[in-house]
Amino acid sequence: MTAPSETNAGSDWSLTSDLEFVADAVGKEVWAQLKNASIFMTGGTGFIGCWLLESLRYADTELGLGLNVTVLTRNPAAFQRKAPHLASYESFHFVSGDTSDFASPEGAFSHVIHAATDASAELNERDPRQMFGTVVQGTRRALDLAIEKQAGRCLFLSSGAIYGRQPWEMTQVGEDWIGAPDCTDPKNAYAEGKRAAEMLCGIYRKQFGLNVSIARIFALLGPYLALDIHFAAGNFILDAMRGQTVVVQGNGRPCRSYLYASDLTVQLLHLLVRGAPGKAYNVGSDESISIKELAVRTSRLLGTGEVKVLGAADAGWNPGRYVPKTDLVTKELGLYRTVTLDEAIRRTALWHGWKPQK
Repeated sequence: MTAPSETNAGSDWSLTSDLEFVADAVGKEVWAQLKNASIFMTGGTGFIGCWLLESLRYADTELGLGLNVTVLTRNPAAFQRKAPHLASYESFHFVSGDTSDFASPEGAFSHVIHAATDASAELNERDPRQMFGTVVQGTRRALDLAIEKQAGRCLFLSSGAIYGRQPWEMTQVGEDWIGAPDCTDPKNAYAEGKRAAEMLCGIYRKQFGLNVSIARIFALLGPYLALDIHFAAGNFILDAMRGQTVVVQGNGRPCRSYLYASDLTVQLLHLLVRGAPGKAYNVGSDESISIKELAVRTSRLLGTGEVKVLGAADAGWNPGRYVPKTDLVTKELGLYRTVTLDEAIRRTALWHGWKPQK
């Protein structure tokens, strides 16, 4: 499979066009493996979960897959208000519970997707014990359910944070790099929790024969992304949409990369069906950009073009480079990034109500 040309045409964009792309890019063979699937999903009401549900709903409607999806959520009523078209879809069933100790739903499940995680920077700072425990205990409970229900496939959504601080001289971090966060620093509770959760996946693979694959997810953009929390890209988009100067709180030197949500969803559905059991795959963009450059680009695309760098000390877990090597998902699964960074910024803004100037 050859790499497709990247998309950069925001004027005729709609969420439906993204879902059409996902349905086509996932392909007949993968959808055939999901026909009449009964899927249990944690984290189905978050950013990634919403994209998975949107795509499963679209494919189920268009292709007649006969899906049955059970979604664990802490607050079904809140999700009904957030996305009523998903909450009321007849093939989706929502159960209330916490990831760490939820009761087992009735029935069998052919697939389990454990996407629940609290990536809150505020929680990681305020209560690292809860952060670590939620990640690890929630993963163990999801894996236990997969064994109990004899699920044929399981997908765990991990994070690129498991590598710790990526050396500046390493432009892209690959799955074979044996790095790690400082396990004595509570700031790394989320990252160490994900590392421990990946170990649980390995244990369940060896001890119980569970077919579980792992997606190590990096930074993302797209509809459903919250603009008003700790994600720099979202903050920049919000500033630009309001016609304000885009403000960089730190020095702007850290480097990140951003994968658009439709490309993310295609890769996750392929990993659910085709990912090698016991293997971890980087899921992200390999195009590096500094935070300052991202602010400048966002302001020029959406707003006034004005940027202010405050230069505050970076209190985050990774003030350096956070960019994956994506060769594994390309070579093994034939999947590529198709949406440019500029287009990802535009589509995210369009979904949040931004109106391009004519």
